[in-house]
Amino acid sequence: MTNGSGNERILATVAARALECVPESGTVGLGTGRAASAFVRALASLPKERLQRLRCVATSEATAALARSLGLQLTTLAEVDVVDVTVDGADEVDPNLDLIKGYGGALVREKVVAAASARLVIVATQDKLVERLGVRGRLPVEVVPFAWRFCQRRLAQLLGREPRLRGSDDGPYFSDGENYILDCLVDPIENANELELAIRSIPGVVGTGLFLGMAHLVFIGDGSEVREFRRVA
Repeated sequence: MTNGSGNERILATVAARALECVPESGTVGLGTGRAASAFVRALASLPKERLQRLRCVATSEATAALARSLGLQLTTLAEVDVVDVTVDGADEVDPNLDLIKGYGGALVREKVVAAASARLVIVATQDKLVERLGVRGRLPVEVVPFAWRFCQRRLAQLLGREPRLRGSDDGPYFSDGENYILDCLVDPIENANELELAIRSIPGVVGTGLFLGMAHLVFIGDGSEVREFRRVA
C-alpha cells in the first residue's frame, strides 16, 4: 500500500504528464481534490509568458483560492464559450472510463465544467481503477436542502438502503452551491445509465457523482510509471 507522501509524489508525476494536454493559449478547467490540486501546482510551474495566455475556470472555491495563490488567472464559466480542457481527479474509474466523483463535495460544479469542456482529462492513482462502478460502496448525490428528507426517502426506496447526510456534529456539509450531499450506499452498479436517470428523476436532486461518457483521457500513476487510457469512440 502506498503511503500518503508516496501518493502525493505519484500525483505530482501524473499531474506533470497531464500538462501535455494544456493548449498554448485558451481556457483550462481546474477540478477539485488532491489530484486536481497537484495539477494546479503543476500548471503554475509553466513559464510565466505561457501562463499569461491561459485562463482557468475553477470548480470550487478551494481550487480557486489555490489557483490565485499560485498566480493563475481565473475566469468564470459565464465569460467563456467553451473550456478547452478540464483536468480533474476521480474516486472510481472503470474500464470504459466512466467515473464516480464527488467524495470531495464538488460534484455538480465539476460536472458542469466537464460538460462545457472540449476534453476531460482525469489524473489519478492506480487504486482508483475499478472493474465496476460502485465497488467502493458510495455514490454521492447533491440535493437542495429543502428536499433532502424527501430525496433521502426516495433514494432509500430506489437503492434499498438509507443514504447518509454528509456532515459533522457542527451540522450538514454544504457544497459551494449551498446544497446538501447524500452519500448513497451502493453495491457494484450493473447499469449506471439507468441508475443515473432514476436518481435524476427525483425532484430535489441536483446531480449525481456518476460521470458517464465524459472522460476522454485518463492518466493513472502506478509507482514511477504513468499509464494512459483513452476512451474508445
